[in-house]
Order: sequence, then C-alpha cells, then structure tokens
Amino acid sequence: MTSSSLFDVIVIGSGIGGLVSATQLAAKGAKVLVLESYVIPGGSAGYFEHQSYRFDVGASMIFGMGSKGTTNLLTRALDAVNVSLETIADPVQIHYHLPNGLNLKVDRVYEKFLQNLTAYFPHEKVGIRRFYDECWQVFNCLNSIDLLSLEEPRYLLRVFLQHPLACLGLAKYLPQNAGDVARRYIKDPQLLQFIDMECYCWSVVPANMTPMINAGMVFSDRHYGGVNYPKGGVGKIAQTLVAGLEKAGGTIQYQARVTQILTERGKAVGVKLANGEVYQGKRIVSNATRWDTFEKLLPVESIPHNEKKWQQTYQKSPSFLSLHMGVEKSVLPPGTECHHILLEDWQEMTVSQGTIFVSIPTLLDPDLAPRGYHIIHAFTPDWIDNWQGLSETEYEARKEAAAWRMIERLEQIFPGLNAGLDYLEVGTPRTHRRFLGRQDGTYGPIPRRKLWGLLGMRFNRTAIPGLYCVGDSTFPGQGLNAVAFSGFACAHRIAVDLGL
Repeated sequence: MTSSSLFDVIVIGSGIGGLVSATQLAAKGAKVLVLESYVIPGGSAGYFEHQSYRFDVGASMIFGMGSKGTTNLLTRALDAVNVSLETIADPVQIHYHLPNGLNLKVDRVYEKFLQNLTAYFPHEKVGIRRFYDECWQVFNCLNSIDLLSLEEPRYLLRVFLQHPLACLGLAKYLPQNAGDVARRYIKDPQLLQFIDMECYCWSVVPANMTPMINAGMVFSDRHYGGVNYPKGGVGKIAQTLVAGLEKAGGTIQYQARVTQILTERGKAVGVKLANGEVYQGKRIVSNATRWDTFEKLLPVESIPHNEKKWQQTYQKSPSFLSLHMGVEKSVLPPGTECHHILLEDWQEMTVSQGTIFVSIPTLLDPDLAPRGYHIIHAFTPDWIDNWQGLSETEYEARKEAAAWRMIERLEQIFPGLNAGLDYLEVGTPRTHRRFLGRQDGTYGPIPRRKLWGLLGMRFNRTAIPGLYCVGDSTFPGQGLNAVAFSGFACAHRIAVDLGL
C-alpha cells in the first residue's frame, strides 16, 4: 500500500445518504473514495431502462428539491459541489383512494388541502387545522436552522444561541409521535385512520409509531418546498451528485463490492473488496443498512452492545412487490395525478400487499417513455419470507399471480389497464435484495413497538472508532430528504473529527 492510496474518507455504497456525505466532504477538501457494488449510483434512488422506458427503482415523490429555506437538503447538496438539476413541480402530492369513498387529493396549496379534508369531516374542522398547524410548528423550527450533526457540541451550542426558541421547540417534539398529537385534537375514528395512512405511506408504520418531527417535516414541506420531480428521472439526482463529487476531486468506483471493513486494534482502518483489493481510509462510512454493516461487513460475533440493543428496538421494515409498467396513454383518465394510494379495507393497511402505492412520472416528464405511452410504477409492502423456499417455476408463478392481482385492483382507478399494457416488469423482495444489496430487501428500520419519537434512532458515529453509518438506518430515518439530512450530519461530524 502506498501513501497515495490512503483516503481521508471511504464511503461504502452510493445511495443518496452516502453521496451527500461524500460530496460534502470532497467540497471541504477531503480525499474521498466511494465504492459502489452496482454499475450505476443511487441504490433505491436509481433507475433502469428497458424498451425505451426509463423507470425509477423506487418512488417518484421527491421532497428536498425546493428553492427556499434550510430543509431543501437535496438542492443544498447539489449546490455544495456546483451542480444543479431541472425539476418539475407536482401540483398534487398524492391522490388517496381509501375505504368508504374517501377520495382525496393533497393539494400543494395548504389551505386547499385543509378545505378538501374538511369537506369529508366538517365536524372536525377545528381539530384538522390544529393538528396540521402543529405540524407546521415543527417544520418552522427545522426550517429556521442549519441542519447538521446533532453529535457536534459546538454546533448545538451555536444553533441554540442563534435560535433558542426553535431548538426548544424541537426538543419538545423529539419524544412525541404524530398519532398522540393527532388524538389531542381529533376524535373521528375514520379521520384518525386517514392520518395513520398519511404516516404509513412514507414511514411504513401508523401515526402512533411515527415520530412527530418526521411527520411535521413531510406534512408541511409538501406545501412549502413541495414535491418536485427531477427532469430525466430520480436517477438523475445520484448521477448529478456523482458529477459534483468528481468535479470536487472525489472518486467513485463501480462494481466494487465491499466484503469486509478492516479494523486494527478495534479501529476501522480500511475495506476489502470481493476481488481482494484493499483500500485504507482515515474514516470509513457505511451506506449499507446497519444489519448489513454489523452482520456482514464486520464479524457477527463482534457486534457492539449498543447495536444489539438498537436491533432489539428496531426491526427491518418490509420490502416491496413492484410492478413497472408501460401503458398506452388512453389508460389514464383525464386529470389523473402523478401519485396515488389505493386501499379498500382499513384493516388491510399494514398487511403484506395491502396498500398499493402508485407513481406515474411521465405525467410530469413525458420523455421517460415512448411517444403515446406512460409509465406506471405500482408497489406494495411485502416480506421476503413470502418468496423464500420456492423453485424457479414456483417463484415465477407466484410473481405472475401477485402481479395480476395488483393489476385487477388498479383497474378500479385505471379502467382498461390490462388491455393497455405494453410492458411489465415484476420485482419482489428477492429482487430488491439482489440489486440493492440490502438485507431481506428492506427499505429501512421501523420500531418494534411504540417508542418515544426519535429518541431511539442511532446517529452517525458507531461504537467502532473510525466507522460511521449513514442513510435510512440512522437519524432521522427513511426518505430521500431524510437520508440527505443524515449525509449532511455525517459529513459535518467527520469534518470536525478530521479538522477540515
């Protein structure tokens, strides 16, 4: 090993959290290497192409790309390395198709959303406003401060001195969950179920298990910065961050699968690849899940006590069964919105293949599909256990049966979907595990039981000196803007540790 092969920071994985950490550190002058096992960056924020269709791997509902405030973390991450993306504003965040005829659009304009919801629950007019206004209180606290590492004492002191009321407000909400706040103001059982769905569609747990800080961020930012789709697809975010990384002097290496984090005297000092190559780093950042990090990249018998305790508190969320479809334009009724959620029975909301999420990004960017066609990406939570122990024939048959069950349900929203189908690709939790390198194909941690808000989430530093974690297994959790927050925080903590 020559001295030139020693990096200041090695980042394992090029998900958005890892790329934000890498670009932030490269912009500060650190020598950064990103190692990505796949052929393109982005992870679940990546893309794939088939038959002139360009599909997003994950959801197309993107927060954090607004032009104002401090919570537009994806915009800020791109700005830090002098790159930018053209985006397309989505006028409606989501169109809900829910039990008992609850057919509701979440308009980008806050007052219009409140009016739409109050029309269904006029007797809860006051409670609706009080709950969502309280979400704004959380958001305004977040949006008034520079969001960096909560593990850095000098930063915390500086922010507190500059914004004492905002800090006290966030401290107040840190141990609270959205469901508890909602029940202070709202009594109607169906309206509370709606708020459960409002949380479940991005946190994968009901409101009583969703931290109020996360809910305040999502429920308000959709009306503040809004949902903005990157022209060219979600994969453009990672691609553009990589361009910025390289512009700032950083390096990314593809098809570089890390199999081991190397330690000396208990400290992380480098990584080993599947091909036997070794890279040394002063600091190692894992953008893998905490399960992959501490059970695969490190000796399983050496899991630190606090990581074992964290795993007793949090479990892996489900993966997804995904349908990537190309359909004739005639399938979509006039006025169709980009994002939908379909549920026929409230009791089925959290069960496997219960709630269906839909993204139609070509309504915002038609260039992602051939002329005369649209992309429909439909996905539903599913567990890998439902797809294990099958022969190849059984696996394919189960995929086909599950896909047609989903398509039959989607015909409620899009009559003629089956007849207008031009292309279909089915992905299961096994597919997500294979291509995203995530244990069981999980999309992140969820609490095993009701917790005190965000107090149980781990930050970026780990019990192993020199090793940091970033992404949805760290504070504040799942979602592109959330993992961008994690990336900013991780980079800030490392920069202080390295004296940059």
